Amino acid sequence: KNMKPVLRTEFEKAILRRRSLIETVCDELKNLCQIEHTRHRSLFNFLVNLMAGIVAYCLSDNKPTLNLTRGNSLANA
Repeated sequence: KNMKPVLRTEFEKAILRRRSLIETVCDELKNLCQIEHTRHRSLFNFLVNLMAGIVAYCLSDNKPTLNLTRGNSLANA
């Protein structure tokens, strides 16, 4: 009730409509690809773990997609 209205761009509106899909991708990266691991002893070890998780995600068979083309995301959502 006390909040002021926030002006958002069309891109921000499209991203907010796809928020659940974006959160699903982040959840898969953290849980299935095991990216979230906070006890690395070196920066190199962290980067290797991060890249391995991203490669594992890229090679997985079923990935959710956003389909954020300029005309598609604004018209369908």
